[in-house]
Amino acid sequence: MRINPRHTEKFIFGSLFSVSLIILVPISWVLLITLKYGLSVINLDFLTKSPTFNAGGGIYPAILGTILLVIGTIVVSLPIGLGAAIYLSEYSSKNLLTRIIRIGIISLAGVPSIVYGLFGFSFFVLFLGFDKSLLAGALTLSLMILPVVITASREAIDAVPEHFREVSLSLGATKWQTIRHAVIPHALSGILTGTILGIGRAAGETAPILLIASAWLVNTPTSVVGRGGRFMALPNYLYSTYALVGKSMENPNTPYGIALVLMLLVFLITLPAIIIRAKLRKERKW
Repeated sequence: MRINPRHTEKFIFGSLFSVSLIILVPISWVLLITLKYGLSVINLDFLTKSPTFNAGGGIYPAILGTILLVIGTIVVSLPIGLGAAIYLSEYSSKNLLTRIIRIGIISLAGVPSIVYGLFGFSFFVLFLGFDKSLLAGALTLSLMILPVVITASREAIDAVPEHFREVSLSLGATKWQTIRHAVIPHALSGILTGTILGIGRAAGETAPILLIASAWLVNTPTSVVGRGGRFMALPNYLYSTYALVGKSMENPNTPYGIALVLMLLVFLITLPAIIIRAKLRKERKW
């Protein structure tokens, strides 16, 4: 009996569509619950005032701390990750050592975030003496998202057709000029994809920040290192307020408000990269 390819295609499409719906239902439910209870909390005071020790007041120090932490993470991780990806794709020899390094990078992406937090606390806070500061937090999160940035950037660079490089080199361009003008521009959308994934993970991670950020802080950071660099972060504050639910919390819906602000903040931070990536993909001719 001969199977009709069209029927097979419709069956596969229907199965994938059903799986997508199954995934979207719980996600949509979480978003609706967060919106329902979170919007009742959010107001100007909630966004502009400092918190109190009974989870009252606002979350301004946590918002500012999260923004500064994400910016610091991007500044540290993106140049290093992109440089490592360029070296592995364009300069390194295809030998056993390179394969081991690539496998190691991929494996590091699966390391639990709490392990990065313990390493960051032990090395940056205690050994280097950075204290629980923005610098220690940014360096810790940078180590955590580097495997994602390197892997996504390397795959984007490897996907650029080889004849782009050959044409550039045949016209007399150097290796670096070829990479800069003929490879990176065409791989930029994939690089931005890795950056977006890294930003989302860095902004939403809780485990590493629990060991480095302050749970309750009424002042904003005045430096990036030392006691003046101590900061709050939305994931850490969300965890701390959730522990107070049903106890001494002024408003039991406060955790939902923090979660909603965190989701909106991550969206706003990644929005420029998403827009640029969409534009680049539309303009790509290959």
